[in-house]
Amino acid sequence: MNMKGKKIVLGITGSIAAYKAAILIRGLIKKGAEVQVVITPAGKEFITPITLSALTSKPVVCDFFAQRDGTWNSHVDLGLWADAMVVAPATASTIGKMANGIADNMLITTYLSMKAPVFIAPAMDLDMFAHPSTQKNLDTLRSYGNYIIEPAEGELASHLVGKGRMEEPEEIVKTLEAFFAKQKNLARKKIVITAGPTYEKIDPVRFIGNYSSGKMGFALAEECASRGAEVVLISGPVTIKTHHPNIRRIDVESAKEMYDSATHEFTTASAGILCAAVADFTPEVVADHKIKREKDDLVLQLKPTQDIAAALGKQKKDRQILVGFALETNDEFQNAQKKLERKNFDFIVLNSLQDKGAGFRCDTNKITIIDRQGAIPYPLKSKQEVAKDIIDRLTNELPMQQSATM
Repeated sequence: MNMKGKKIVLGITGSIAAYKAAILIRGLIKKGAEVQVVITPAGKEFITPITLSALTSKPVVCDFFAQRDGTWNSHVDLGLWADAMVVAPATASTIGKMANGIADNMLITTYLSMKAPVFIAPAMDLDMFAHPSTQKNLDTLRSYGNYIIEPAEGELASHLVGKGRMEEPEEIVKTLEAFFAKQKNLARKKIVITAGPTYEKIDPVRFIGNYSSGKMGFALAEECASRGAEVVLISGPVTIKTHHPNIRRIDVESAKEMYDSATHEFTTASAGILCAAVADFTPEVVADHKIKREKDDLVLQLKPTQDIAAALGKQKKDRQILVGFALETNDEFQNAQKKLERKNFDFIVLNSLQDKGAGFRCDTNKITIIDRQGAIPYPLKSKQEVAKDIIDRLTNELPMQQSATM
């Protein structure tokens, strides 16, 4: 049983598809999972708590207070208890509340307290699903790291035909099985990831930098950690925080500091992912005081920074994997292929500033993964989903018997 011992919080909302929750519960329990139902008041209009309790052998949670004597249901405890939360069916209303933090029922407060991954299976009429507000809310939930189980196409409760049917319970069970199967496929691996920009000082108040937000690198770190890896995240100056306890963060500022940390940590790593936007040049001389504007022009003498990718490419052992990034503005494919060979990467992730929604300071990215056999393009996705694609590829490249030394 692939989900033996897994604890699942199942959120049920006010949709005709709520009847499928009974089938979903049976499917999860047959796979060995323990299921706790949290239902909205509207959800009780479509399926009774008695039915759900009989299937789960647990009282169904609906209200904040279970009895008038002050006994209350703890959404915080549920958030700590679960290995995953599934909201199925998820109505447009609930999706909007989840995206915007409107905590007016027990299901939403449980979601906001959830420490485990959250899966959302929308169910609504085709026009409601296609509405820009619903799509925006789903994009927001994706950006938070939630998993959206896309609805199927078919006949809906309105008797119209289109996309909006909640995915079948059997497919939802398969999605969870696949998630738990790969959740620990990076166990005992050490993954070194660089992220964000570097700042090269000109004087005590000025620097040479770039627009990198660090979002892509941090998404990669969280994804690797969620799959069991011990992650060393070497980050330039960014405001993002890490969440997973498996991430050890090293904050640096300059390219030199990032070089020193990366070359040291990679010696005992299973893989390195070089996602940082590292400065190629740094001032030859850094003023020890603020440079005053005393004339109309200022000439800075720059020298090349140490090349982290080239150093790790030379340092790389046979059983280590090295992944690079290429952000290009022209001749994208050719430049990325040359960089792949020059730096001794196993594969390289190309993104282009020509693609709307990709590159610096975006929540989305559009990538092409290139290796020596060819290229695989991917559509525009949230950076969290892009991270999953990249780490799926990395997992396939890694020798799974190798362990890491931290």
